[in-house]
Amino acid sequence: MARLVELMQTLLGPEGCPWDREQTLETLRQYVIEEAHEVVDAIDNGTPEMLREELGDLLLQVVFQAALTDRKGWFDIDGVVDAIHEKLVRRHPWVFGNEQVDDASGAINSWEAIKAKEKKERGALSGVPVALPSLLRAVRIGEKASAVGYDWPDAGGPRDKVDEELKELDEAAQSEDMAALEHELGDLLFALATYGRKQGLDPEAALRGSLNRFSTRFRHCELAAQAEGKSLRDYDEPELDEMWERAKADETKQSQ
Repeated sequence: MARLVELMQTLLGPEGCPWDREQTLETLRQYVIEEAHEVVDAIDNGTPEMLREELGDLLLQVVFQAALTDRKGWFDIDGVVDAIHEKLVRRHPWVFGNEQVDDASGAINSWEAIKAKEKKERGALSGVPVALPSLLRAVRIGEKASAVGYDWPDAGGPRDKVDEELKELDEAAQSEDMAALEHELGDLLFALATYGRKQGLDPEAALRGSLNRFSTRFRHCELAAQAEGKSLRDYDEPELDEMWERAKADETKQSQ
């Protein structure tokens, strides 16, 4: 870690990299997001070596930004480490203190209660970044609302809500009111995200898995069409359905 911090100082120094020296906290925003998503990709589909590389790229963004804040006189990398170390100790009284929790749910509730006391001037949902992907944000908002008792007791509540919102979506579609349709679609997606959360599932990961399966099957169909000297536009709907079922069957065989 010390070598990486020293290397960053060299890159930002007079004899360092012109591109690095031009960067600001604002210009680095996009890279933090990109590197975080690449870590997720490596967790889902990569090898240990790929994950190690992507974690290193994400760590570089932390070191890079800390070097820039150090130059502003705000804090350095040691300040970043000290802050998270103190927070972890403070918010784990069941590990470093006398509090008792029975399970992971109890730990989350205690964490959120401590956080709420620390930031009592802010609302319970204020810690959820607006820039999060919407499904992930829906889960985080639900978790924080749940921590203060605002939640269904089990998955039955949000499951009924899915049916209710789907009915309202259909009604909005029949009215041809696009604003209402968008509103109800959002409510339905929120209800589905909540249902997934109450079932212990990650809706973001579930959707990502569906998109990956769709992409794989779609590519299978494209290649099958190309093998016949055609494109997918050359097939009618029953033929496309048949190609899709073959792609699913091949996928099942490969997974066995």
